[in-house]
Amino acid sequence: MSSKIVLLPGDGIGPEVTAEAGLLIEQVARQYDLTLELKTELIGGAAIDASGEPLPQKSLDACRDADAIILGAVGGPKWDDPDAKVRPEQGLLAIRKELGLYANLRPVRVHPSLADASPLKPEYLQGVDIMVVRELTGGSYFGEKQEGDDFASDLCSYSREEIERVVIKAGHIARDRNSKLHVIDKANVMATSRLWRKVTDDVMREHFPDVEYEFMLVDAAAMFIISNPARFKVIVTENMFGDILTDETSMLVGSMGMLPSASLGAGKFGMYEPIHGSAPDIAGKGLANPFGMLASVAMMFDYSLDRKDIAQDIEQAISDCITNGECTADLGGKLNTSEAGEAVRTRLGQSSQSRAVAG
Repeated sequence: MSSKIVLLPGDGIGPEVTAEAGLLIEQVARQYDLTLELKTELIGGAAIDASGEPLPQKSLDACRDADAIILGAVGGPKWDDPDAKVRPEQGLLAIRKELGLYANLRPVRVHPSLADASPLKPEYLQGVDIMVVRELTGGSYFGEKQEGDDFASDLCSYSREEIERVVIKAGHIARDRNSKLHVIDKANVMATSRLWRKVTDDVMREHFPDVEYEFMLVDAAAMFIISNPARFKVIVTENMFGDILTDETSMLVGSMGMLPSASLGAGKFGMYEPIHGSAPDIAGKGLANPFGMLASVAMMFDYSLDRKDIAQDIEQAISDCITNGECTADLGGKLNTSEAGEAVRTRLGQSSQSRAVAG
């Protein structure tokens, strides 16, 4: 059976880390005897330069026809004018909306070898293993907007259906992890947060009576992520709060270049990307850490292609590289982007050979 994967390299360091993703996918296809069809399309600033649109119809059509998407990053100084009618970020928002990708999953684990790279003391990081589930297509990012010289507004709105579907996804993850679900909101101020609480109560009673859950205000959550991050196992929250909190949790591991993400909808289809931005200041210099992107490839095999074994093998290969110092400078290593990607592929090949010998 063939699976179609679309690569959207985007801007800045996006093409560099996406190239490593493509090489890893090609190796996986050979190593595990899979038929994986790769296709590259444009998004973001590169798409604006080529077509005048941040998400050309050709790119969207290819994504609709695919089983999964690998996304680099979008944006950069060239397209930074906030008054511009067409901006790279519009392509990212549009693809989420058009493809119904309403749940963003961001796992946060601290590798023992990287504990000293975190701004927190190592003792605060013991047992940290968090999955943040961020609602992705509602809230103020997509609400009606008004903008003038003396007044502006961003409407934040949520429907019961939008809340239900993302809480159900988070509930399944919490059940699978045998852990508590933390629901992060601002219910003391915001009407949308109070609706989140009502709907969450209904969903958890009906679908997950065996799963413990707790509501927490976003300002308290921001504090506890720093003071006691291990208390969290699964977090679900609305779009803007999730955007902010996931960047905060990324610093627990010492580098945004480490963390992957998955944007999922109702079925198996998903879009996978590292959580870092386009980092135009280091673009083209071979300094970008590809591990977040390669871990995103692992998530793709887990969630969209039903190959958890491959996902675990990729994650182990990345972990082995970090343990042995085979990494980029942001993690204390000396490898460039392509060398770090090659190191992961080498480790992955060695794990396959070890299993063959053991068998």
